[in-house]
Amino acid sequence: MLKLLTLSLWRTVACITLLLGVIGVVVPGLPTVPFLLLSAWSAGKGWPRLEIWLLAHPSFGPPLKRWREQGAVPRKAKYLATVMMTMSALLLLLFAAPLWLKLVLPAFLCAVAIWLWRRPEA
Repeated sequence: MLKLLTLSLWRTVACITLLLGVIGVVVPGLPTVPFLLLSAWSAGKGWPRLEIWLLAHPSFGPPLKRWREQGAVPRKAKYLATVMMTMSALLLLLFAAPLWLKLVLPAFLCAVAIWLWRRPEA
């Protein structure tokens, strides 16, 4: 029973993140690749056929393979992510939010940007 529940959980995560990734293809500001990475990872835990399909997909496969093989992030994606994180931090400062959030979130986003720019490029 526990094995079936675990399998169902991994498949649910894979489906939801795949759906979010596909939506991200057409909705500006919603990332695609991070959701596809999570989908492929969770599919590998509970749905190997979906993982194989994602890796073989002509559009989704190449960035997933680059990430798995080299941990690589294309420069264009780095720029886009940095711009989006900067805009998010600036918007947070303009709107009403708790002070702790206005301090912690920009610091966290800065740490993510540093990590991101240290990744190899495709």
